[in-house]
Amino acid sequence: MGDPHTIRKISRITPSLVAFAALAACGEQNSYVPPPPPKVTVAAPVERAVVNYLEATGNTAAVNSADLVARVPGFVESIDYKDGDLVKKGAVLFTIEQKPYQLKVEQAKASEAIVRANLTKAEAEYKRQADLVPLGSASKATLDNALGGRDNARASLDQAVASSKLAENDLSYTRVTAPFDGLVTARKISIGSFVGSSPTVLATIVQPDPIYVSFNISEQDVLRIRAEIRRRGMTPDDLKKVTVEIGLQTEAGYPHHGHLDYASPTVDSSTGTLTARAILDNPARVMLPGMFVRVRVPTTRQEKALLVPDTALGNDQGGRYLLVVGKDNVVEQRKVEFGALDGILRMIEKGVAPGDRVIVNGLLRAIPGQKVDPQTATP
Repeated sequence: MGDPHTIRKISRITPSLVAFAALAACGEQNSYVPPPPPKVTVAAPVERAVVNYLEATGNTAAVNSADLVARVPGFVESIDYKDGDLVKKGAVLFTIEQKPYQLKVEQAKASEAIVRANLTKAEAEYKRQADLVPLGSASKATLDNALGGRDNARASLDQAVASSKLAENDLSYTRVTAPFDGLVTARKISIGSFVGSSPTVLATIVQPDPIYVSFNISEQDVLRIRAEIRRRGMTPDDLKKVTVEIGLQTEAGYPHHGHLDYASPTVDSSTGTLTARAILDNPARVMLPGMFVRVRVPTTRQEKALLVPDTALGNDQGGRYLLVVGKDNVVEQRKVEFGALDGILRMIEKGVAPGDRVIVNGLLRAIPGQKVDPQTATP
């Protein structure tokens, strides 16, 4: 048996040598292997004909809207509609006390009858004097007086007839009627209220169908549209046939169609915009006056446009961009100019070519300047 002290020293050294030998062996067998390039999905831009649109936000407004005002003073006798009713033109909505105005009509008619009788008498007197003058039985002065009396009676009759018409007109104003088909708001007065001593609004009537949509066009768009109008030789009448597509904030797409109705002849210098207006049918009253809506107007047609999925577009401080797989599968960041949205595809006006491999999926794994493993998307 050896020296115990020596044996203890050897036992402490041996594990260290074994561990060192093992580490040395590992260093000889393992080396760093870089991870494979990340997989991304690429697709070539879609090439097809596309209609370019001018897009804007608009406001709806009633074609006709009027306050119903009492035109003669009196007490309200009846309210002849229910708040919110859809009424036809000419429907009676309010009735103001009529008795005083009926009496005024009768009074005017009586005065008119008296004047007519006086005119008959004056005409007979004039005729009699005219027959006597040639016989020498009446003087010329007497005939002139008879002529003056007749003419005065005729003027008085004209005045009496006018007074009768005014009295009848005031009587007609005791019935407040609908000036057009429309919805009537809640009444602002009650039965028994005295109205008309000053302009008194009784309610408001609004025509919901058709409906206007007003929107603003930027000065740059105005110049582009005017150039296109000249190129196509369009007339003002042709412009009014241009379709305008409308969509509510909660709707997908632009399901409502109308046409241009008006465009301001001047550009507002404070905003740099021009106001345009469309009109469209609204039979189901889907749109109410005062709503915000989305508007788009077709401007030009591009026969060979390039489109990519809208989700492929990125955005940074420099603007919108696409990630494109270039030579040796290295990612490039391309600044692009984009156009209208066509479904889920966005038109690219500048920045890509038909054969480019645009990254459409795996954007977070694609870093400009680094390699990727591109997988072609299924068409």
